Amino acid sequence: MYGKQWQASRCRAIPVAVQKLHTKWQSSCIQLCVWELSHGLPVRTGRSDAGLTDDKERTGDNKMHQFKSAIRSLVAVGSLAVLASTPALAQQNTRVNFQLDWRMEGPAALFLLGEAEGYYREEGLNVSIDTGSGSAAAITRVASGAYDMGFGDMSALVEFLANNPDSPGLRAVMVVYDATPATVFALKRSGIESPEDLAGKTLAAPSFDGGRRTWDMFAEANGIAPDSVSWQSVDPALRETMLARGEADAITGFYFTSLINLESRGVDEDDLVMMPYSEYGVPLYGNVIVASDRFIENNPDAVSAFLRAFTRSMKDVLADPDAAVEYVRRRDELIDVATEQRRLKLAIEGSIDTPEARENGVGGVDMERLQTTIDQLAEVFGLENPPTAEAVFDTSFLPDQDDRRVFPD
Repeated sequence: MYGKQWQASRCRAIPVAVQKLHTKWQSSCIQLCVWELSHGLPVRTGRSDAGLTDDKERTGDNKMHQFKSAIRSLVAVGSLAVLASTPALAQQNTRVNFQLDWRMEGPAALFLLGEAEGYYREEGLNVSIDTGSGSAAAITRVASGAYDMGFGDMSALVEFLANNPDSPGLRAVMVVYDATPATVFALKRSGIESPEDLAGKTLAAPSFDGGRRTWDMFAEANGIAPDSVSWQSVDPALRETMLARGEADAITGFYFTSLINLESRGVDEDDLVMMPYSEYGVPLYGNVIVASDRFIENNPDAVSAFLRAFTRSMKDVLADPDAAVEYVRRRDELIDVATEQRRLKLAIEGSIDTPEARENGVGGVDMERLQTTIDQLAEVFGLENPPTAEAVFDTSFLPDQDDRRVFPD
């Protein structure tokens, strides 16, 4: 191996040889040689002035000398990068601009823990995480190229792809909310107890709210006419206030957002009627991690690396949600920690920790379920050219299924 044949093919063989070096002695050889070369020092042979008399020592010394000589040759031709046998080294410092769906609230801990603990850096990524202005807006910002990856609504992704077939594309690469958090809220004193009671009522929500945009699916799943209600468009900050004051009969919003906001306005949970879409016949996926086609094409390994790091982060958050909110507080010291701890737990209980996610691991999709929802969304949104499930979700970047079994026992 260390004779003339090896010397003649050392540039070709070194990557394989390096990958097979597992002993401490061999690792030390590499580190020592690289250090010497980087500091402009001559490569030492390890021979003593007295010479070597033992055959085994002489053989080992020759191997060391030849190995270092090979490394020197690789440096001379700019090939020392072959020593980077791990994915992190292979994509050192790849920049990833990431867009959240909303403000720095409890669920953001899923991403922020990994940033603070260095999980992304260990994968060779330089990740920047910014707040968002809605789960639908995150889709358009990633598609526009303003961000490389983001956290947005699956339904908004389907609609965007259908309406913009010639625009720069993007796709979902991992599901985070296995069940949509969209929910109808009403006060018990209003007399509303079931979906049928909503007919003839006024609902309030921002025009971009996911629950409002998919209202037709909820209505049809529960046997009421979609146009039997009227809608009042409101700013997100006023939605829960209007319900608490009785200025709207009901609202739609994310379960873990609107419930917390209503409680902060003096409404007790026991005084509310809540109808989560996922429990009322609407099998929509919620928020997903998306990546632009441009970023995927240029940095496919970085997408896989991001998902590996995120999965580690998610596992830690699920193990201790209360402690995880500290990472959110570091980004926004004005948050109420107790409130955000509850918000995070509600998100986990209602949208992340589902039977399907526990059985199959987080992150993946049931393609049949996804195609069914795409067909339903096409009808609701009037999409003429809806995308296929395969065009919406790319499974090739997901971590191994065993690594995605992240729920505590």
